[in-house]
Amino acid sequence: GYVFEGHVPAREIKRLLAERPPGVRGLAVAGMPLGSPGMDASGRVQPYQVIAFGDAGQRVFAAYP
Repeated sequence: GYVFEGHVPAREIKRLLAERPPGVRGLAVAGMPLGSPGMDASGRVQPYQVIAFGDAGQRVFAAYP
C-alpha cells in the first residue's frame, strides 16, 4: 500500500514499514543525488532529503548526510 519514488535508502523504507505513520502514502527522493542508493559508485556525496508524502501533506522524513 506504499509508494516509493527515486533513490530511497532501504533503511528509510524499513523505518516507514515499522512506524506506519498516519497520513503517509510513500517516500520520495528528488533527482539522483550522489551518494544515494545506486548513485554511490563515484565515492562523492551530495546532501539530500527523503520526503514523506500523503494525505497529511509533505514533510522531511530523513536527511543525508
